[in-house]
Amino acid sequence: MKRKLGALEKVDADLTNLQYKVRRDPGSYFEDHQQQYNQYETLRDLLLQDPSTSDNTGLVRLSELVDFVAHTADCYPKDTAQFPQDLILIISQHHEELQPELRDKIVADLVLLRNKDIIDSSTLLNTLFPILVTTTSKTLRALLFQKIISDLRSSNAKATNHRLNRTIQTVLFNLLTSDRDTTKGLWAVKITRELWKRQIWTDAKAVDIMKEACLSNNEKVLTGGVRFFLGGDKEREEAADDSSDEDEAVDMNRLRHQAGITKKSKKKGRELKKAAATVKKKEKKKNAPHPLNFSALHLLHDPQGFAETLFSKHVQNSKSKLSLDSKLLVLQLVSRLIGLHKLIVIALYSHLLKYLAPRQQSVTSFLAILAQATHNLVPPDILEPLIQKIANEFVSEAAASEVAAAGLNAIREVCARQPLAMNDTLLQDLVMYRKSKDKGVQMAARGLLSLYREVGAELLKKRDRGKDATIALKAGDADKRRYGEESIGEIQGIDLLEQWKDEERRKKREAAGLPPDAATDEEEEDEAANWQNWDVESDDSDSSGGWINVESDGEDINISDSEDEADKAKRPPSKKAKLSSETPAPPDTAEDKENEARRISKLLTSTILTPADLKQLRELQASSSIRSHLPASKRAALLAARHADDAITAETIEAAASLGKKSTKEEKIAMAKGDRDEKHQSTTAKRKEKKEAAGKSTTNKEKARKKNFLMTLGKAKNKNRRSLVDMQKSMRGHVERSKRGGKRGNKG
Repeated sequence: MKRKLGALEKVDADLTNLQYKVRRDPGSYFEDHQQQYNQYETLRDLLLQDPSTSDNTGLVRLSELVDFVAHTADCYPKDTAQFPQDLILIISQHHEELQPELRDKIVADLVLLRNKDIIDSSTLLNTLFPILVTTTSKTLRALLFQKIISDLRSSNAKATNHRLNRTIQTVLFNLLTSDRDTTKGLWAVKITRELWKRQIWTDAKAVDIMKEACLSNNEKVLTGGVRFFLGGDKEREEAADDSSDEDEAVDMNRLRHQAGITKKSKKKGRELKKAAATVKKKEKKKNAPHPLNFSALHLLHDPQGFAETLFSKHVQNSKSKLSLDSKLLVLQLVSRLIGLHKLIVIALYSHLLKYLAPRQQSVTSFLAILAQATHNLVPPDILEPLIQKIANEFVSEAAASEVAAAGLNAIREVCARQPLAMNDTLLQDLVMYRKSKDKGVQMAARGLLSLYREVGAELLKKRDRGKDATIALKAGDADKRRYGEESIGEIQGIDLLEQWKDEERRKKREAAGLPPDAATDEEEEDEAANWQNWDVESDDSDSSGGWINVESDGEDINISDSEDEADKAKRPPSKKAKLSSETPAPPDTAEDKENEARRISKLLTSTILTPADLKQLRELQASSSIRSHLPASKRAALLAARHADDAITAETIEAAASLGKKSTKEEKIAMAKGDRDEKHQSTTAKRKEKKEAAGKSTTNKEKARKKNFLMTLGKAKNKNRRSLVDMQKSMRGHVERSKRGGKRGNKG
């Protein structure tokens, strides 16, 4: 046995040497290569006669010959033209019977032939993917999955290979639609999700594949598709953040500093060049235009039909055998679609009604689903029974504090999206819980109160409305919510920019000694400067007349549809009009619409925002956002209003309940241990560590402290050998320094 192994090792070494020689000089070693290729053909024929053979000597020899031919196939393309087809035939027809070592070697050599462009990517993927779907070997599946992902990444590295992507996407789509009952479609889900995370597939076709996965009858395939829509975008963002963190590891200043002070060598020079190339690649990537990565939920073709099909097939259907966890995932996706696209699925709300009870398993998830499926187009009369049931089941004196806090928080999340679903009697009853002794219930009730002070103060009693809401109601400035009403579109924070511009204009006029309403030449110069360094692509069409400067002279421009309306505008107001102006007008009059139109900023209708204005607007928006998120305590930030597009989870509903919850002994011990594990340093130590991390050098005194004692021994001996004159100079200097008050001296 030892003789056989020794002979095989010798043959392996000979093949390796021959491989290097063939690649250096193919013409001189043609006959040697042909001899090895003939041996390969002989062993191949023997293997095809009995693929399940266990002859180790023949299999090892065949594996070595296959590897040898794969590495040298590009040197003799005509003589080895049949070699790729042989490997494809063996692995496709006999992958279940082959020995694992030979099978893995054939897969690796097929990938090698693809890298050498002997076979194309489409041929490789069409060979590996059917094996991935049908094989029962776990190790082979993992290997094939890795090779398929790697090949698709390399094919789309330099530029997007649309033809290959469409081919593979069609194969995956057909796999899901042809067989909806088995787990074969799970590989389509895994491949699509991995490529979506790596930002290789970002189009609507990939979303259609996952949409079909959500409609599968198999629970594993179904949950894989649903989880993609619920968390695929977050995975993509985390993967992008991880890659950016890896790129930021190279510090060129530190490397240059080290190269300047250390011994120069070729290795150091190569490392510096490699680092410079990495930094250059990173800068190029940073300056490249950012790709428009749309969310998977926004790329759906028919969200209304998709939501209805999901709900009717997997939730409403009595024949559906999904577990409760899988149904919760489906309901989360349906509610996410409803809230994001403002869909109407009436049957969902009546279905949720029976699950809104404290004893229900995962009840906070059902409350989050209800809140997420609410928007301003949902009819209030559909939501009223749901809110009433939550109030009856959760918010009562007999309920536990965590239950009451979760119920109040859920009602607040629903009413934040549809305030019309609340009536004044129920609201007043819920607001009274702000006097509860439990902190969580108290904060949840205060959150509901603060919400209705903004969106429906008329439902509150006078003592609960607050100063701002009371003044707004008396002045008639409070907005009355109507069903289906949409707010007027404008740029967020434009009023802040308008106030800032007025303030800057006032300061310049005061500095110039002019009245507040006078215009200065400096304002026009600043306006012109704001447009500098802003390149606009020229339009060569004849119809283009360039930019039109729209200047406001402070006068209101009335645009009427007829001359009669213009005459009416010039006439003095009649007695009837005066009487009507003294009495409050109904809410739907033209005067209210005119007042609503006046609220739109003049900056949007009279001027064009310059790049400097947009930059200032972003800064003002950021500062305003920071100010709005600086509450008196951390609890208010937990209950801050959320955007309707954001996902709501069970943790959101439980947030208020966790405020009043006291920490257990184990949690306190874990917190104390965590604080003990933290690295506490002085300011000097932190500065020193930061300096070392930046690659900066230290002072000679700091270096002397770290020096070995034997290295400083000579200097210590020299101190003892000082002459009397040197000793006197040293002592005199010591006395003078002490008189001055130390080395730095006394200041004053």
